[in-house]
Amino acid sequence: MTATPVVFIHGLWLHASTWQPWVDLFAKEGYAPVAPGWPGEPPTVEAARKAPEAVAGLGIDDVADHYARIIDDLPAAPVLIGHSFGGLFVQKLLGRGYGRAAIAIDPAQMKGVRVLPPAQLRSSFPALGNPANRRRSVALTEKQFRYGFGNALSEAESAALYQAHAIPSPGRPLFEAAFANFSSRSPAAVDTGNAQRGPLLIMSGQLDHTVPDVVSRSAFKQYSRSSAVTEFKQFPGRGHSLVFDSGWEGVADEALAWLARQGITPGGD
Repeated sequence: MTATPVVFIHGLWLHASTWQPWVDLFAKEGYAPVAPGWPGEPPTVEAARKAPEAVAGLGIDDVADHYARIIDDLPAAPVLIGHSFGGLFVQKLLGRGYGRAAIAIDPAQMKGVRVLPPAQLRSSFPALGNPANRRRSVALTEKQFRYGFGNALSEAESAALYQAHAIPSPGRPLFEAAFANFSSRSPAAVDTGNAQRGPLLIMSGQLDHTVPDVVSRSAFKQYSRSSAVTEFKQFPGRGHSLVFDSGWEGVADEALAWLARQGITPGGD
C-alpha cells in the first residue's frame, strides 16, 4: 500500500527547512511527507541568504506551477499543507484539482478578499514600500520579523527564530496579491466555487499581523458557493509564527486530527 503523500509549502521570508519538524512528525505517523523549496531556492538557509537573486522576480503563478509539476510526479494524490503564501498556493492548487485535501494556515490574501487591516499593510511595507521590489528579493530586519511573525512571542524566541529561519524572498507575490482585486486575471485568484475539489481547512492565528484573522475569515467566506467541505479553525493568542515557533506541535496535531476526520489515512486507500 502506498503511503499518502503530504506536500508542505512555505511562504515568504522562510526557507523550506522550516517545515522539518512537521515532516518528521508526519513521517512518524505513516505519511510520506516532502517539503520542496520554491523554484531556484538554495538548499539551506545560509545559502539562501548569500544568494537573494536566486528567487528574485518569482510570481504566484511561477511558484504554483512549480508545485503542480512536483505533485504530478508523486505516486498518489497528496495532502497539501501551506503557510502564508504557501496557504494561498495550496488553495489555488486544490481549486485546480491538485491534491486530495488541503490545509491553508494563515493564507496570504486571495482575489476577492477586500479587507486590508493596518497591521497587514505594515507587515507588507518592507516589500510594497518600493515599487522596484517587484523585480527584487527583499529581506526583513529582525525588528520587521518580530512585528510580522513574532509579535505573539517573547523577544528572545522571535530573535532566535529570525536567526534560524529568515531568508530573502521575492517581492512580486506581495504586489500581485495587493492589487488582485484590480486585475481581471490576477494570479491571486482561486477557484473557490469548485464543488469537486477535496476538503479544505483554513487555520488562523488570532494575533497574526501579517495575515490578520479577519483576512483568513474573509477567505473562508469566499467558499460559500461551494458544497465541498470547507472548515475554519482559529488559534487564540497565536501569531504568524504558529507553524514553526515553540507551539508548532499543537497546530500540527490539529492538522492530523482534521485529516483523520476526513477519512484520510497515512496508508492511503
